[in-house]
Amino acid sequence: MTHLRKVMLEELQRRHYSEATTRYYIRKVEAFARHFHTPPDRLGRQHIREYQAYLFTKRKLSPGSVTNHLCALRFFYIQTLKKPWSIADTPYPKKTHRLPTILSREEVAQLIDAACTPFHRTILMTLYATGVRNEELTRLKVSDIDSRRMVIHVQGGKGRKDRDVMLSTVLLEELRAHWRRLPKKSSVLLFPGNRWHTGDQPIDSKTPRHACQYAARRAGIKKRVYPHLLRHCFATHLLEAGADLHTIQILLGHRDLKETARYLHLSQRHLHATASPLDSLVLKGRSESES
Repeated sequence: MTHLRKVMLEELQRRHYSEATTRYYIRKVEAFARHFHTPPDRLGRQHIREYQAYLFTKRKLSPGSVTNHLCALRFFYIQTLKKPWSIADTPYPKKTHRLPTILSREEVAQLIDAACTPFHRTILMTLYATGVRNEELTRLKVSDIDSRRMVIHVQGGKGRKDRDVMLSTVLLEELRAHWRRLPKKSSVLLFPGNRWHTGDQPIDSKTPRHACQYAARRAGIKKRVYPHLLRHCFATHLLEAGADLHTIQILLGHRDLKETARYLHLSQRHLHATASPLDSLVLKGRSESES
């Protein structure tokens, strides 16, 4: 794998893929080779088909996860090995469109109040107040906090796009308290890594996930809570408060308005705006005054 890994890494870097995507693609090709105990350049279409079936039947992965595996293998075969790739032979699976579970405002407050540490509390508040993705949160710098304009600069987001999100006055106060608590004030990172938060590298992406899991357990919230769920809550609660879809699209950094429109299905304000036709029926045992 050493030579092939080097060539694949060079191809990914030449095309300016993000570090996260680069690491992900290389890991998935290595996992493919380990599954068959064979170098990946000796594996062909039949192996890819068998592996795709294995991911579904044995690993029980979602269609989206299987597609991501196939994208990594497709890049490896086309760009690294310079071999043809047939979509007909290895079709991408149809995605299942499921709506995420949403926390109520009260549940979000309970979650934040149940944070294990002040550091975790700040992470949870930042995720909910800004709607940033997990990876975006870990890379935030102190210089990204613009208290004069009351915005946070999100640099190099998904698709290498920069955007600004609102800076809540409550969050600004929390971030200032968070900064005072940090033992190393010279850090350029808003959330520096290592156990004592003094590292020169950002926190691991697992840290926000653990912050969500531990707080949910302590708050007695039975729903599965993870960083991206707070992003969904951010968008849904904004929509319920009267924000328009286009504004939410810009804040989330969505390329297509269709991605943002899913929150119409989650907003209570929109769900309750139209009465069910059952309410207008005059049923036996139910008086007209009730209808």
